[in-house]
Amino acid sequence: MTPSAPGSRFASKLGLTDRVLAGPRSRRLLATVEAGLERVDETLRDELRVSDQLADTTSRYLYEAGGKRVRPMLTILTAQLGVGTTDEVIEGATALEMTHLGSLYHDDVMDAADKRRGVPSAHAVWGNNIAILTGDLLFSRASQIMARHGERAIRLQADTFERLVLGQMHETVGPQAGDDPVEFYLQVLSDKTGSLIAAAAQSGVVFSNGPAEFEEPMFVFGEKAGVAFQLLDDVIDLSADPDETGKVPGTDLRAGVPTMPYLLLGTREDEASVALRERIDEGVARIADGADPALLDEPLAALREHEATGATRDLAEKWSRDAIDALAPIPDGPVREALTRFAQAVADRSS
Repeated sequence: MTPSAPGSRFASKLGLTDRVLAGPRSRRLLATVEAGLERVDETLRDELRVSDQLADTTSRYLYEAGGKRVRPMLTILTAQLGVGTTDEVIEGATALEMTHLGSLYHDDVMDAADKRRGVPSAHAVWGNNIAILTGDLLFSRASQIMARHGERAIRLQADTFERLVLGQMHETVGPQAGDDPVEFYLQVLSDKTGSLIAAAAQSGVVFSNGPAEFEEPMFVFGEKAGVAFQLLDDVIDLSADPDETGKVPGTDLRAGVPTMPYLLLGTREDEASVALRERIDEGVARIADGADPALLDEPLAALREHEATGATRDLAEKWSRDAIDALAPIPDGPVREALTRFAQAVADRSS
């Protein structure tokens, strides 16, 4: 087991204590990443301060609710492939985490989510308009941080933000005629989730002046690990335990947002699967008309036990293996070992 100090708080937040940064080779790396995360949190606290009282309160709301800090962790970790945790690395990690926070405010409005990180979502507290404007404010503050570090940093932020928006736009519109729903959804995940994790992994190399030949492998690794992460979140979204997810079970599906278990269910042609899909569709339509969301409790419990949910787990594991394959150019050592464990762990979390 990993000693309780200094990295236990970080490891427990991620839930990856014995799998990502454990073992003799990773002990020193764990302390380095923990120290870097403390610096990111301090920088986030400072950067989230706004002179306007309302904006200050809303901007800090989801930050203070917690979070795994997965993206800053990856940035600090991959920075060890260069000169280490520089001030530029900390600011880059902060900007990307702030971008992630901003996207959560928007996501919860668009998905009509009641909870986030175990607390009422921002739009449930202040309304849709304030939640959207808070997300916009966080995006602008993140861009200001990146602008301190030149055109390369601005481009990284802009490209990532563009993919986040396109991913959300495509998810909102849905697949068009001729689109394969499963492939379409995987592209949405690559844009909405994978792009930001990819940017985090790549930026550690960029901001630490690491070898240029490591940038593309880190980007590919992050994107594939990000998709694996989100596929497992689709499974966890069906969890019967809201204390585990921080959200009402089946939040996405109740709001009419397709997830991979639902999409894979739609590819099954047996009578039971077709009937279950019809029950879910009917329930979503009734909820949209004002019915009690609890009417989907039983169908979602059935989906949780369905083979399509197991197939989603298998798909997450495939994307995890692809992420590990992308690490081939990275030299053997604690960083590659930790990245390998990370890719394995994001596709094999408790659900």
